[in-house]
Amino acid sequence: MKRLLTIILFLPILAPIVSQDLPKRTIVTTDGEIDDVDTFIRYLLYSNEFETQGLVYSSSMWHWKGDGKGTKFTSEMEMTKKIYGKDLTDLRWPGTQWIEELLEEYAKVYPNLIVHDKNYPAPQKLLGLVKVGNIDFEGEMAQRTEGSKLIQEKLLDDDDRELFLQAWGGTNTIARALKSIEEDYKGTKDWKAVKEKVSKKAIIYTIMDQDATYKKYIGPNWPEIRVFYNANQFWCFAYPWKQVVPKTQQPFLEGSFMGANIINDHGPLLKKYYSYGDGQKQEGDPNHFEGDISKIINTERGSFSKYDFISEGDSPAFLHLVDVGLNNYEDPSRGGWSGRFVLSEENPFRYEDGENASDLNPETGKMDKSYPQTRWIKAMQLDFAARADWCIKPFEEANHAPEIIVKEGLSITAKAGEIVNLQVSSNDIDDHPVYIKAWCYDEAGDGHARVEIKQDMATVEIPSAAKKGNQFHIIIEGTDTGFPALTRYQRVILVVQ
Repeated sequence: MKRLLTIILFLPILAPIVSQDLPKRTIVTTDGEIDDVDTFIRYLLYSNEFETQGLVYSSSMWHWKGDGKGTKFTSEMEMTKKIYGKDLTDLRWPGTQWIEELLEEYAKVYPNLIVHDKNYPAPQKLLGLVKVGNIDFEGEMAQRTEGSKLIQEKLLDDDDRELFLQAWGGTNTIARALKSIEEDYKGTKDWKAVKEKVSKKAIIYTIMDQDATYKKYIGPNWPEIRVFYNANQFWCFAYPWKQVVPKTQQPFLEGSFMGANIINDHGPLLKKYYSYGDGQKQEGDPNHFEGDISKIINTERGSFSKYDFISEGDSPAFLHLVDVGLNNYEDPSRGGWSGRFVLSEENPFRYEDGENASDLNPETGKMDKSYPQTRWIKAMQLDFAARADWCIKPFEEANHAPEIIVKEGLSITAKAGEIVNLQVSSNDIDDHPVYIKAWCYDEAGDGHARVEIKQDMATVEIPSAAKKGNQFHIIIEGTDTGFPALTRYQRVILVVQ
């Protein structure tokens, strides 16, 4: 970045910087459930990895404020209607102060975080990005709100970078922003250009349909906006994780790990993280029982211990922006810490999870639609623990991720049956030894290629039956020997000539 800024300073006549050289920009919309709170705490510890341009309160099928006039509302989502009934005046609303409250705690650890990375955003800057969106009812998108106007402004600005819109709750505030653009420009000479610009700029990562506004408005009226739709894989990082996460990965979600390495003695921000049996209770949500240690034995989700992980069902949305070397941002079908998605058969602008995006779970020997997410849990949790350390420890006492290098590059052509050698190495800023392994991500490509690694050389054998155009995704994975041990990757894609 320093080099780029120098070029701008001394050679102002050069063309604008290409957008991929700049951090990815994002706006979060959230309904404030306890899992959104936990997601937001992790989000803040990764906020050095991207550019936050908005933090917007929104509603969902689970949480809405009501209009304060006693107006009764019945959900159009069958699950919500079945659980909560009809004619409600509000539903489990956590208020519009919890983001600001967490930013106060972030401000206390910020001076230590910037010791580890100067790219962490200043607390006051983030505070200025907090807006209230459409919150009165589930799916409400009739009103222009401060939140929707912010999204509208960013979609129409002259920044040529994509705008990654995260829907941790419903998509209604995003829908309102798009509706406002349509109302302002449809019928004008600029409409075609504006619609094309917005459609190319916006990417929506949504965790389920938590209201009907995507199906009823965004999809039909903005069909070329890219959508990453996570309706299955997020569950392994949400409330029913004990039924979904492989046994070998579960210890990294249990209280013995979470309490010692993340929640306790890691500063005031992590102390606000909701976990089982921690005694905390979210104001406004009568359904939040998890903090009461007397109520966490033999629940429908299983039995839990103090400080066990509850849920971060929305974390996959922002993890899609964190570059750990898997190069999944441009193509979600490659898979990464945010999951793996396949292109919809009906819509060329929509990526989905589900059965067609399953990976082979080696613990069960079966294809598993959650494994594209669960396969990374150990690495993600250790990484989270390292970030927790950054809140309190000086640089030399904390661990930082290694860099993995492949001399031959990340895109290589080969012939069927060919042996390809990859020279791999690593850099570690903490001078820890780095253990490197290599494996073929079969499901991300067109099948399996045999991979062996000896010292600094990975040898890949392209199948003799491979066809022209087939791709084989080789993951070079390096884990350092610090604590918590941190892992980074490089993905080499071998394309058959």
